[in-house]
Amino acid sequence: MDADRTLETTTTTLNIIEAVKELNGSTVTELANELDITKGCVHNHLSTLHQHNYVIKEDGVYRLSPKFILVGEHVRQENLLYQFGKKELDTLIEETGEYGQLVTETHGVGTVIYLSRGEKAIGEDYPDHMKKKPLYLHHTAAGKSILAHSPEEHVDNVIERYDLFERTENTITERERFYEELAEVRERGYAYNEEEEVVGLKAIGAPIFGPNENVIGALSLSGPRSRMKGERYREDLPSKVVDTAEVIEVNINMHHKTNEF
Repeated sequence: MDADRTLETTTTTLNIIEAVKELNGSTVTELANELDITKGCVHNHLSTLHQHNYVIKEDGVYRLSPKFILVGEHVRQENLLYQFGKKELDTLIEETGEYGQLVTETHGVGTVIYLSRGEKAIGEDYPDHMKKKPLYLHHTAAGKSILAHSPEEHVDNVIERYDLFERTENTITERERFYEELAEVRERGYAYNEEEEVVGLKAIGAPIFGPNENVIGALSLSGPRSRMKGERYREDLPSKVVDTAEVIEVNINMHHKTNEF
């Protein structure tokens, strides 16, 4: 059997779900135009999703149903980063007052598994936005931490698929320079985001390794450049971030060892 074989009907359903999400609700006609398929096809897929409670319909507008919350929360609760990282990240944020994230990577993009916001954290709406969107790895501290410890072939594939596109004038967009950056991250043990994603926002990230010594995610701490500077930014916070990542890693590995017996 061809491992890469896909079902066209399933692909269409998934495309419709993604479109409903991106459009924040849509009619059959709008979805047909968005996806360039017939209204009849869209209607059939939506009817199936509605029958199984994955979409709701109000005045002809379809929206994703809260059932996706149950699915997503199940995935999050089962994730080792969340299970063993939530408490440790909350402690770090309580100490620093900034905001932090636990990020995992799938198919070349990152997903925020958990986000904790401190009393001094800026951008109240920004963290919520981050939880709803996939994260491109090349311009985030967490993403660079993950890629720095990923196989080179995987890094090549991520770059080929998503490109090193520019988010700010500080974003690293040249492949050779990006590989140099990843080498520096490996040597240093943590990564920086020097306003590469959002002007004025800096971050520090550290990788988290699983029982098989493969990187399973990363932790990052973000704050405004007015506070992310000097000894605090170059020494104090990196030490705290790395220490927290290592505690999470040890707890995950101890859990794994315990369950081997």
